[in-house]
Amino acid sequence: MTLQTQFVTMGMMLLGGLSLGGMFDLYRVLASQLKAPRYAYYLLDLAFWLIGTLLVFKLLYMSNLGQVRMYVFIAVLAGVAVYFALFSRMVIGFVLFLIRMVRALIRIVKRTIEIFIITPAVWLYRAVILFLGFLWAIAIFLYKIMLQLLYPVWRLLKWLSMPLIRKINVPVWVKQLGQTISSLIRRLFGRT
Repeated sequence: MTLQTQFVTMGMMLLGGLSLGGMFDLYRVLASQLKAPRYAYYLLDLAFWLIGTLLVFKLLYMSNLGQVRMYVFIAVLAGVAVYFALFSRMVIGFVLFLIRMVRALIRIVKRTIEIFIITPAVWLYRAVILFLGFLWAIAIFLYKIMLQLLYPVWRLLKWLSMPLIRKINVPVWVKQLGQTISSLIRRLFGRT
């Protein structure tokens, strides 16, 4: 392995260590913000280390075709140490700022949907129900007026048809059914 390849490998491993530190801070901040079950954190830890390992070995493969030397591990540890010494606070602050911005954006979107979609839909629903209730009240009022107006005609028809009804032999069960329906109608519409 040439000296140039070794320097490229050292640089890539420093970069890998820096990116591992950044990924760790990102993971740590996001995991603290998540309200997940305890077992999910074990799966997230496993996923973090798998992704970190794949990243480091991809960088190692790109730089020297995957030859592992002691300085590779030293360079990765040095990259992680440099990251935590210089960039960790800045990255954590930036990630927390992004989380606050995303939460604020979500609140704005929820409030906008509530103001422009949900509230008008509720008001429209209430207006339709109020209008239909008003129409129903008018219909009942007109129905009762029609009953009052037609009541004398009904009495006259009943009086005129009594001789015919007496001559028709109606079974008892039909009379009982008619009386039941008549009493039901009287109870429904307040006619006694």
